[in-house]
Amino acid sequence: MQETLTSIVAEIFAEDDWGQTAQYIPELASIDPKQFAISVCTADGRQFNAGSTDKRFSIQSISKVFALVAALGRVGDQLWTRVSREPSGTSFDSVVLLEQEKGHPRNPFVNAGAIVTTDALLSGREPKLALAEVLGLIRQMSDCDDIYINDVVAASEQKTGSRNKALAYYLQSHGNLHNAPDLTLGTYFHQCAIEMTTAQLAMAGRSLAGLASAPRVISLQHARRVNALMMTCGHYDGSGDFAFRVGLPGKSGVGGGILIVAPKVASIGIWSPGLNHYGNSHAGTRAATMLSKATNWSVF
Repeated sequence: MQETLTSIVAEIFAEDDWGQTAQYIPELASIDPKQFAISVCTADGRQFNAGSTDKRFSIQSISKVFALVAALGRVGDQLWTRVSREPSGTSFDSVVLLEQEKGHPRNPFVNAGAIVTTDALLSGREPKLALAEVLGLIRQMSDCDDIYINDVVAASEQKTGSRNKALAYYLQSHGNLHNAPDLTLGTYFHQCAIEMTTAQLAMAGRSLAGLASAPRVISLQHARRVNALMMTCGHYDGSGDFAFRVGLPGKSGVGGGILIVAPKVASIGIWSPGLNHYGNSHAGTRAATMLSKATNWSVF
């Protein structure tokens, strides 16, 4: 495995094709896109790392996976009365389907669905308590307390998050936001600004992969459902292409991270901050394809 990861890193840098960082979030726009890291936790309890695996990055929409796990633990299947489980076929911040479907988001991984999930986590609590629950869950899943929220990134998102504000108010207009939009959005922006390394991210994915070394923080039933959503919706309108190329459940973030699950086999964290036209890591997606081909871990 170590030889495979080292080879992938060498090939990624040889290709020198990185994409562009998220330009609409100033704190992410200024990051050098020519960076790469990959970590793999295997079923036998070992971890393999290659590249800049100690570099912290903003997990952004990968946090939606952990928020979903927390919400399912808190409200259970009641969540599905407020958000659907279908692929959107549109960009992550699109308002088109939300308007057509009267404030009922397609899935919990598009921004509107993630805002509803975060709203369900609030449930009348102070935002700091909901954030503490998500952050505590991530620390427990990764066996690491050295994971924090980057307040500067959160403030940058708050300042430039007009589209998300529009989505929140549209949800409220249809009765699908139970807390004040500013409270839910503030929680959501801070949740997305959690920073991790690929080594920590791979560790955190073990529970979803069902690895024996993972802490028991999610039921088998909920893990299966989250994995299904990651496969069908985890890369927005690029989800079908990712499934075709990689064949594994995954969740991307515009910070350049990807969390990938090979059920019962491995958990994978990848980071490269340059994005493709879908808003997913450009080099990271290619690396995931290389890894899947080299290991034959595809579920298909």
